[in-house]
Amino acid sequence: MKILVTGAGGFLGYHVVERLLAHGHSDIRCFFRDAAKAERILPLVNSHPEAKIELCYGNLRSPSDCAKAVEGVSLGFHLAAAMKGAPAELFFDSVVVSRNLLEALESRDPVDDKSTRVVLVSSFGVYGVVPMGRGARIDELAPLETHPELRDPYSFSKLRQEQLFWDFQKKGGFELVVLRPGVLYGPGGGHFSTRVGLQIGPRFFHLGGRNLLPLSYVVNCAEAIVVAGTHPDAANQVYNVLDDDLPTAARYLRLYKKLVRPIRTIRLPYFLTKMLAGVLEIYHRRSKGQLPAILTRYKVAAAWGGNRFSNAKLRSLGWRQLVSTKDAMASTFESFRKQEPKP
Repeated sequence: MKILVTGAGGFLGYHVVERLLAHGHSDIRCFFRDAAKAERILPLVNSHPEAKIELCYGNLRSPSDCAKAVEGVSLGFHLAAAMKGAPAELFFDSVVVSRNLLEALESRDPVDDKSTRVVLVSSFGVYGVVPMGRGARIDELAPLETHPELRDPYSFSKLRQEQLFWDFQKKGGFELVVLRPGVLYGPGGGHFSTRVGLQIGPRFFHLGGRNLLPLSYVVNCAEAIVVAGTHPDAANQVYNVLDDDLPTAARYLRLYKKLVRPIRTIRLPYFLTKMLAGVLEIYHRRSKGQLPAILTRYKVAAAWGGNRFSNAKLRSLGWRQLVSTKDAMASTFESFRKQEPKP
């Protein structure tokens, strides 16, 4: 079985390839946008001489490169997606490139969709948490966002990407497995999720309070992707990906200041943050858009309203954390501590 991994050189991609090899898969095509990103995979290639690890270069914006990527593939892990940038760029590098990839799968000759499985890494950002209210439990039955235009561009693009995959699955008949990670973290990743707060100038505004952080350590996330992506009972299913023993945003920040470096923080309670967002919305309207609506009450409710989370469905497949939350946070903070702080 030939396996495709897009975004193989990314923060998550390396670990997905490593876990595929650990589970005994030996015919893997790693797709990269440039050769520099492939260097990260080379240690895996050298340490597994028995495996056939193909390094494939191209750009998913190119239909011909997509056709090259999916040739002969029976299991595809689609990890490549834009994480930041202008809204148009986020949409293009998540939704448009996904359409290119799906159309390449659809047009293969000979076509055997029934023996093809596609695994999409989506996001918690697709959930419509605002109407559910504070403290609502988020599992796979939670409703999707109905007002993505009111959310951030990343959540908007991930929702449209996931909807695109389901549309093609219904039309093409291939098996689809969707995984929705929470906050992905680990050595080499970002220091703070917006669920903890926002860095504005020299100050970090702590907005998450005692809300639970749906953390997913990168190794545990990769294990979940491989377990669900290859499980026979996972066809056309959705799985939340998050670790056990979740810390609160306040605990994460407290440990960061203790184990990484002290930072200047200002804590804003939820009600005060929402009031501030309301004032900014008024100024946005009165200035006729000259003052951007950077913070709105809807965004505040979506990011810091506070929810509970479930990974029970993922655990029912047999997934278990490879690294405990305690050890994962210690390893992550140790790597952060060794980095030079950004000015």
